[in-house]
Amino acid sequence: MTMLETVAFDIETTGFAVEDQLTVIGFDSEIGSRIFLNTGEEPCPDDLERRINEHLDRPISLSVQETEKDLLYEVTDFVKSALAHRDMKLVAYNGERWNGGFDLPFLRTRLCSHDCDWPFTELPYIDAMDVFEKRFNTTEKTLTGVYGELIGHGLTDLDPFTDSKEAVGAWEKGDFEDLILHNVADIRRTRALMLLAERYCSKSHFKMYSLDPVA
Repeated sequence: MTMLETVAFDIETTGFAVEDQLTVIGFDSEIGSRIFLNTGEEPCPDDLERRINEHLDRPISLSVQETEKDLLYEVTDFVKSALAHRDMKLVAYNGERWNGGFDLPFLRTRLCSHDCDWPFTELPYIDAMDVFEKRFNTTEKTLTGVYGELIGHGLTDLDPFTDSKEAVGAWEKGDFEDLILHNVADIRRTRALMLLAERYCSKSHFKMYSLDPVA
């Protein structure tokens, strides 16, 4: 497992209901982050990527689409070309666990609504939340809380939000810069925690499974 490079994954949405949609999907690896933004057909600054990179020590590459469906097609192309069939594993924090999770169930529903194929074929998956609940002595349960307890607050200044719910209002107002910075902070927290867990936990402490669909 330790030979597989960690690619952290996180989404932002307009809410939690079936009819809500994806606004941002982010991936973080050692060399940088790839971010996909759905503007909802609202205007987006031409220099948005440059403005965001001014805040970062590792660059992002930003892809902007006007609709959720276009975002999903772009993400699928990216995963097939850059992640699949390589020595990589997808990692999320409460993305999908045996008793629930958020990111992958939400993504499945939105893919169904557009009749889009599942993008993560050929990728193994680990949920980082499981190992921190069972193998570390923490009082916090959230991504931000666990990161703060075990690593520190190095990404706090980067994240403009104190609560993920603020991401909904930011998208509705067209505040795409803060929305993306929040997503970048979360994917980088997730990846940092996974690297920390691999330093202190054995292979048997991680539950890895395939994301290949049956059909």
